[in-house]
Amino acid sequence: MVTFEVNRRSVVLVYEPTFTTPAWVRRELKSYGKVKVSRGFSFLAEDLIDGPEEDDADVEPVQPFRFRFAEHSGGYFKIPGRILGIDNEVWIDEGRWLERKLFIAERNVGIFRRIAKVKGDGATIVVGGNAPGAISATSFDELLRRFPNSIEVDRYASARVEVVIGEFFDSMRSARDAYETYLSRRRSVVDRRPLRQVELFQAEIDKYVYLRDLIAKWLERATDYSEFDWQRMIIKVILLILPKYVAVLENVEIADFYSTPGQRRRRYIDLCLVDAGGTIDVIEIKKPFDDAIVSRSLYRDNSIPTRELAGSIMQAEKYIFHLSKWGVAGEQVLNERYRGKLPGALSLRITNPKAMIIMGRDRKPDGRPALSDQQTFDLEVIKRKYANMLDILTYDDLLRRLSAIIASLTERQAEAALAEPPLSPVPPGAMTPAAR
Repeated sequence: MVTFEVNRRSVVLVYEPTFTTPAWVRRELKSYGKVKVSRGFSFLAEDLIDGPEEDDADVEPVQPFRFRFAEHSGGYFKIPGRILGIDNEVWIDEGRWLERKLFIAERNVGIFRRIAKVKGDGATIVVGGNAPGAISATSFDELLRRFPNSIEVDRYASARVEVVIGEFFDSMRSARDAYETYLSRRRSVVDRRPLRQVELFQAEIDKYVYLRDLIAKWLERATDYSEFDWQRMIIKVILLILPKYVAVLENVEIADFYSTPGQRRRRYIDLCLVDAGGTIDVIEIKKPFDDAIVSRSLYRDNSIPTRELAGSIMQAEKYIFHLSKWGVAGEQVLNERYRGKLPGALSLRITNPKAMIIMGRDRKPDGRPALSDQQTFDLEVIKRKYANMLDILTYDDLLRRLSAIIASLTERQAEAALAEPPLSPVPPGAMTPAAR
C-alpha cells in the first residue's frame, strides 16, 4: 500500500508491503542500491528515510518504509523523473491530492511514462498551476478517465483475437465478395429492351447504399482494427467511392534528393491513386480515432490541429514535393515499374499531384457531435487552408458524401421515372437472361 505525507518542504512516499514481508526491500537496496515498489516507483538507497530491517519481518505491527519522493516548493510537488522511470522532472500542483492512481493506471501502466514518450523532449512535465506549458487540471483529469481499465483491455484483446481468427475462416469475407453476393441476390434488371435511366440510377443507388452501410459497419468496430487493417479495407472500396480514379498503387518508392544534400534517398508512399488520365495523387488513410483531428485545449482561443493531423499533413506535403521535383525522370521510372498494374495502355504522369487524408471522426458512435461548435469551425478553416493541395476528410465526412450522392441519385431517378413512358409487357414466350 502506498500513501503520501506532505510536509512544508517535502513529500514522503510511505510504502507498506501488503502481500510480502519487508525483508525483500532491504535485500534489493543492499544488493543493487535501488528498489522498485508498488510496480511504479523507483528509489535509490539514499532515498530511504527509515523502515524495518530484514530481521523485523516477524515484528508486529510492521513499520512501513518511508522514501523521499518530492520537493515541495513554488506551489508544486517537484518529483525527480528517475523515481517515475523517465528523464523528465514532474511538477504537480500542490492543490492536488496525491495518491497512487495519479501515477499508475490499470495493469500497472505508468501514466507519466506514456506522457514522456509522447512529449519526447525531456522537458519538465507540469500538471496544473500557472507555469508555462502546464497541462491543465481539467485536461489531466480527462486523461486519467480515458486510460482503459482491466475490463476494457480484456474485451479489446478478445475482440482482436476474434478478428484475427476470423481472417482464417469464411466468416470475414472481402468487400468484393460481399458485394458480388449482394448483387447476385437481386433480380436481374437486364432484358432485351433498351436500358432505361431508372434502372441505371437504381444500380448506382444500390452501390452507394452498400458502400455507406459497409463503412458504417466497419466504424462500429473501429478499435478492433489496426491502421494497416484500415488501409487494406478502404483500398477494397476506394475506387468505387471515388470513380475518377482507376487504379491504386501500394508502397510506391520515390526518390528524395533534398533531405541529404548530394545524396539520393529512397522514400515510400503507402498508397497512391491514379486517375483516368494517368495523373498520380497521394492518399493517406489513418485509423479513425475520435480525437485525432483538432485539439481539445485552446491556443490563443483557437483549436489547432492535433499532432496526428499536423504530422499527416506534413507527410503528405513532403510526398507531393518529392514527386513534383522528380518530374519526367520519375514518370519514366514509375511507368517501367507499374506497367503491368495499370489498366489498358495508361501511362503515369506527375502533374501537380494532390493528396487526400482520411482520418478521425467528428461524430460519436451514437451520432452526437464529437466536436464543439468552435472545433468544427476551426477544422473547416484548417481544411480551407490546404484546399489547393490537400483534401482532409473525416470518416463521417465520407459517410455524409455518400449519403448526399444517394439523395441526389434518388431525386434524379424520380424525375427520370416521370419522364419515361411505362414499360411495355414482355412479348409472350420471351425470356429474360436471368430466366434463361
